[in-house]
Amino acid sequence: MYLSLADTRAALASGTTTIESLTRHYLNTIQEKSDLNAFLEVFEEDALRQAIAADQKWKAGTAGKMAGMVIGLKDNLCYKGHQVTASSKILEGFESLYSATVVQRLIDEDAVIIGRLNCDEFAMGSSNENSAYGVVKNPLDTSRVPGGSSGGSAAAVAAGLCLATLGSDTGGSIRQPASFCGVVGLKPTYGQVSRWGCIAYASSFDQVGPLANNVEDCAAILEVIAGPDEFDATMLQQPAPAFSEHMQAEGKYRIAYMPDYIENAGLDPEIRDRMLGMIEQLRAEGHTVNAVEFPYLDYVIPAYYVLTTAEASSNLSRFDGIHYGYRSKNATDLESTYKLSRSEGFGKEVKRRIMLGTFVLSSGYYDAYYSKAQKVRRILRDRTRAIFEENDFILLPSTPGTAFPLGDKSSDPIKMYLEDIYTVQANLCGIPAISLPLGKHSNGMPFGVQLMANSFQDQQLLAFSARLMAGMAEPV
Repeated sequence: MYLSLADTRAALASGTTTIESLTRHYLNTIQEKSDLNAFLEVFEEDALRQAIAADQKWKAGTAGKMAGMVIGLKDNLCYKGHQVTASSKILEGFESLYSATVVQRLIDEDAVIIGRLNCDEFAMGSSNENSAYGVVKNPLDTSRVPGGSSGGSAAAVAAGLCLATLGSDTGGSIRQPASFCGVVGLKPTYGQVSRWGCIAYASSFDQVGPLANNVEDCAAILEVIAGPDEFDATMLQQPAPAFSEHMQAEGKYRIAYMPDYIENAGLDPEIRDRMLGMIEQLRAEGHTVNAVEFPYLDYVIPAYYVLTTAEASSNLSRFDGIHYGYRSKNATDLESTYKLSRSEGFGKEVKRRIMLGTFVLSSGYYDAYYSKAQKVRRILRDRTRAIFEENDFILLPSTPGTAFPLGDKSSDPIKMYLEDIYTVQANLCGIPAISLPLGKHSNGMPFGVQLMANSFQDQQLLAFSARLMAGMAEPV
């Protein structure tokens, strides 16, 4: 089966295949690998109808940029006339009244939307074990987690259930599962892609992005979904670049790395060795590689969780058992409706984060926690921007280790939160970041290498990432 959009479109051009036959192949594979629990729902009839229509356009020479792209959606992206639950009981059976901007843009360019993908409930988690609809298994080793929260999205690409997927990244939820499953995962600059129709977790952090087998497909998808949107006031109000048309990264670059990150005791020694080896290889190729000071590693996780839980407590207040979604059958009055519906509808981790967020916003604690975390965020952002004044990219690990066994960390929230230690910086600063499958551990599992760029340097980030993939790839 084809592993890139370019190969797929070449096969369509030669008459080797059709979009309908590609879609039927993926539908069969999803059925064969249903034990992975990656898909919560498969849109078989709609997908085949879209595929047939796209084939007709292809023959007529009017097909869009995404013709040949069979793509899955994380279950927090709205798709008109289809269910969307954020993998939570509280939205069980809810059908969206509109499509997210990113979804509609894919459809307008003739992508086939094949189904909705399992994730951690309301995108809160790093293992995809928090879903109300069961855990997702890593297709490379089904005894291990796929990462989270976009675990179903990463697993689907790695298992060949579709060509690419969309996920969302609040603190690493695209890049961490991409690392665990051996695929490419891109978090664009905050404001590059519309959040309209993405069920909110933490609004100043959330960003929609692609997961795929290669950087080029991520660029092609980003080109379609990026750009101004009247429904999202946080968007950059300038047309998105033609990302897929500028994938050549020539010349030498200035690359920073942070010894505090690579020498951290929590980093797997084999990942550390791979990072150090890449640094030497980049220097040998003529790039300037600089060790830079970033003495804030111990602050990124606390700042992130104070701020995101605060935003979550506000965003999730709308799920109250009154307006829509789950309502407790045991409720007898207004107060019990609120209490029981939210207690029964939300999972343990979501309730934990709502309570944390409510606490840090409460009277007497706002200045001690929320206000201070905002100041820390500014310090982190200013220091990161200062690094980019003298460097083009920052190189760092994607994750502290490889995919861990199912159930290994689910009883210890702190251990689980530390899975995001290398990814949250990009979300705190709003900068683009990508995880590239450039490592293979002796335990047989892949791991990602992460690259960050300055705000709205997504084009440069993608081009250099493609260069790294071509020149430094290890067999995974």
